[in-house]
Amino acid sequence: MFRKISHYIEKYLIIIILFLSACALRYPNAFKGMTNYTALFLAAAMFGMGTSIETRDFKNLLKAPKIIFLGALCQYTIMPLLALGLSVLFKLPKDIALGVILVGACPGGTASNVLSHIAEGDLAYSVLLTVASTLLAPIVTPLLVYLMAGSIVEVSFMSMFISIIKVIVIPVGLGIVTNTLLKSKIKKIDFIFPLISSMAIALIIAAIVGLNAEKIMTSGLLVFAVVIIHNFLGLLVGLGVGKLVGLNYDKKSTLSIEVGTQNSGLAVVLANTNFALNPLAALPGAIFSVVQNLIGSIFAHYRASKREKKLEEAELNI
Repeated sequence: MFRKISHYIEKYLIIIILFLSACALRYPNAFKGMTNYTALFLAAAMFGMGTSIETRDFKNLLKAPKIIFLGALCQYTIMPLLALGLSVLFKLPKDIALGVILVGACPGGTASNVLSHIAEGDLAYSVLLTVASTLLAPIVTPLLVYLMAGSIVEVSFMSMFISIIKVIVIPVGLGIVTNTLLKSKIKKIDFIFPLISSMAIALIIAAIVGLNAEKIMTSGLLVFAVVIIHNFLGLLVGLGVGKLVGLNYDKKSTLSIEVGTQNSGLAVVLANTNFALNPLAALPGAIFSVVQNLIGSIFAHYRASKREKKLEEAELNI
C-alpha cells in the first residue's frame, strides 16, 4: 500500500507542487515559517539520494572518465554561462540575477534520474553524472557564484562551502553508508526515500512561494520567463553537445536532461542561508523546480516517443 502511495506521489509530483504553491500564494502565512526548515528538507532529500547510490557507482566513475568529465564540464559551464547571459540580457534586478546565477551554478538534481528514466535514456549514466556533479559542488558552486555574482553582492566562498557540506555532502554520505551497511533492510523500505525526497522538494518550493507571495505577483512573470528560457536552452545546448561529440541516442537524452535539470533546492537553501539580505534570490530556485519538472517531463516523453519511432523504423528496414 505504502509503496503504491510513494509511486503515485512521485508520478504526480508536479501536480502536488503546483497545488501547494497555489495554497502558499493564497495563504502565505501558513507556509512562511517553513523557510526555517528548507535546509532540513533538502538534507532529507539528499539522504534519500544517497541511499540509491552504491559503492560500485564510484568504481564506474573511474571506468568511464571521458564521458563523465564531459557531463561535469557541461553541467558547470552551460547553465552558469546561460544564467549570466540571461541576467545581462534581461537586465535583471540584483536579487533575481543572483538567484538565477545560483541555480545555474548548482549541481544536477535528483529529478534528472527520474526524467532520464521517462526518456528511456541511459539511467546508469544519469546517476553517475549526478554523483559526479554533486561531489564537485562544494568547490565549484561557490567558486562560480563568487566569479559571476561577486561584483553585485558580497559572496563568502567559505560560508557557501560549509552550507553545501552540511546539506549535500554529509546527508548523501550518510545515505551511502546506510545503504552499504543495511542493504537488505533498506531494499524493503526503499520506496520511503523517494517519497521523502519528493515531499521535501515540494515543501521547499511552497515555503519560498509563501515567503515571496507578494513579490511573485509583481515580479513573478519576469522570473518565470527567464527560468523557462534558462531551462529550455540548457536542455537544447546539452543535446547539441551530445550530438557534437557523437554520443548514442540514449546518452544524448541523458546528457541533455542532466545539463538542464538543476538541484534548485540547493539554490534556495544557499539563498536563504548565505544571502538573507537578498530575499528575492531564493525565488528563481523555487520557480525553476516547478518549471524543470514541467518542461523536463514534456522533453523526456518526446525523446522516448522519438526513440520508439527509430526502433520501429530500424525493424522495418531489416
